Amino acid sequence: MDRIQQLKAYLAASPTDSFLQHALGLEYIKLGEEEQARVVFQELLAANPGYVGTYYHLGKLLERTGNTEEAIRVYQEGMQQAMKAGDQHALGELRAALEDLIY
Repeated sequence: MDRIQQLKAYLAASPTDSFLQHALGLEYIKLGEEEQARVVFQELLAANPGYVGTYYHLGKLLERTGNTEEAIRVYQEGMQQAMKAGDQHALGELRAALEDLIY
């Protein structure tokens, strides 16, 4: 069973597991299936906006696919969520990604 099938099987048993959803999105990126990854990341953040690590990966994906304005919005929202969670590390990474994109 390949990694994506394995993650989908785990998600069938635990459909609200944010870690598994995030891992699935990352696996899609590894395979170059960025549209699938985008859908997974967006669904994850719609259900769990506090899952801060996903904002960075979704933002980078959006940058690679030429969706600059949407990437900016994702980074900014991620920064708000990171501040809310008190996650200074994620806040710094998201801020750096945003600054690299707009400057």
